[in-house]
Amino acid sequence: MPKAFFIDTSLCTACRGCQLACKEWHELPANHTLQRGSHQNPPDLNPNNYKIVRFSEHKDDKGVVSWNFFQDQCRHCVVPPCKEVADMYVEGAILKDDATGAVLYTEKTAQLSAEDAEVVREACPYNIPRRNEETGVLTKCTMCFGRISEGMLPACVKVCPTGTMNFGEREAMLDLANKRLAEVKKTYPNAMLADPDFTSAIYLLTDVPENYYTYAVASASPMDRKRFLAGLAKPLRRVFANLG
Repeated sequence: MPKAFFIDTSLCTACRGCQLACKEWHELPANHTLQRGSHQNPPDLNPNNYKIVRFSEHKDDKGVVSWNFFQDQCRHCVVPPCKEVADMYVEGAILKDDATGAVLYTEKTAQLSAEDAEVVREACPYNIPRRNEETGVLTKCTMCFGRISEGMLPACVKVCPTGTMNFGEREAMLDLANKRLAEVKKTYPNAMLADPDFTSAIYLLTDVPENYYTYAVASASPMDRKRFLAGLAKPLRRVFANLG
């Protein structure tokens, strides 16, 4: 049965335990960063951080300031556009495990040229993949594939102390998400689920997506359908150019 994350942002306190657990489980090295006046650190996803907690501050019409926390990671799309594009360049570079629904980047992604890797990266409507410039490998959340294959929870879910991070059978996570949405809407009328039909990382947002992050939902990102289809056509245009 396919698995899914359910990420309830209404419960998040931004402790960043999920971010650190991911980093420790994958034995990723530290980043050299500077104080930027924000608790969001590092400032963005990178080959050493498959997951980060994004901080967003905004003021409403009444002048009330609020903080939204967004646990950014791969959504493990039901139909992953990154895999669709990568298959045109290097078959097997990106795999989808049918048993779990995990989208897995392999060492073969290093066979992608920098230009081709960028096309694959741009195919993601959530702006997730990052390329390791030293190895050429594309990186992102692995769904802790080794752990879940042994019946364990992903590291980020295991350490979450608030109930924000959840993981299990996809149908069970969808049921939980809809129940929580009904409860949260009583307090937050703008609450919504982010792209629940298309991803295996289902977020409950208490506010409109733009008050979290540009790429919180696919429809809010610059990757609209026209750009996605244009990205798919790039490899084909290159093949035809070489034939000419």
